[in-house]
Amino acid sequence: MTISDNITISVIVPAHNEEKYVERCIDSVNRAAARVRCGVETIIVCNRCTDRTAELALAKGARVVADESRCIATVRNAGIAAARGKVIVTIDCDNRMTEDTLREILGMLNSGKYIGGGAPLRFERYSAALWLNDLMCRAGFKLTGLYCGIFWARKSDFDAIGGFVEKKAGEDIATAKALRAYGRKKGKKYGCLRKNHLINSTRKYDDMGDWLYFKLIFKNAGALIKAAFGDRTGYDRLMDEMFYDYNK
Repeated sequence: MTISDNITISVIVPAHNEEKYVERCIDSVNRAAARVRCGVETIIVCNRCTDRTAELALAKGARVVADESRCIATVRNAGIAAARGKVIVTIDCDNRMTEDTLREILGMLNSGKYIGGGAPLRFERYSAALWLNDLMCRAGFKLTGLYCGIFWARKSDFDAIGGFVEKKAGEDIATAKALRAYGRKKGKKYGCLRKNHLINSTRKYDDMGDWLYFKLIFKNAGALIKAAFGDRTGYDRLMDEMFYDYNK
């Protein structure tokens, strides 16, 4: 990581008991930081961590802040609040970025055409189920234009929309919509990296099988339908199981 009194980029990394993954995530940020001529800081936001995540992050030169919320958007916003950089980039702790990610982000922001954006997603390994998952993600991103995974924008623009939309699930799409709408008011586009991508962790698939999300959709169809009509009890329980209580 590049340390400087003049930090330009703050990379925000929410982490819940991520001692197995935090070092490789920071390493990927460090490689990307070495490709830009500006100060870069990595902020690990420890969320209810009971393992060595903070210790390992500090040893890698990252800053560490804590947030105990059971809402990933709130955790990311805690990192943004602590950030010293003018540009915010977010990535989850079990994922990695490709080495020219930060350079491409700066280029797109400095062009004046983009309010911010996301990045394409590529799994770290593939199978038939993961290829199908990948194709569905690509189709969804292409149809909506709301690329997520790695978020990037100027801190002032994140602040202008109130940071990440604080909801328990679906915060990524909601935030992308808010950022895109704000960009339109300023005559700017919501963009997507073209030369770099998010390397998406397959750990949940490794733990629970590559058809995991397809099985969840069928198994929890009733809860998903009820949530669409306002009854979120079963949906919130599913979100806790898959995200907030996963990796205890």
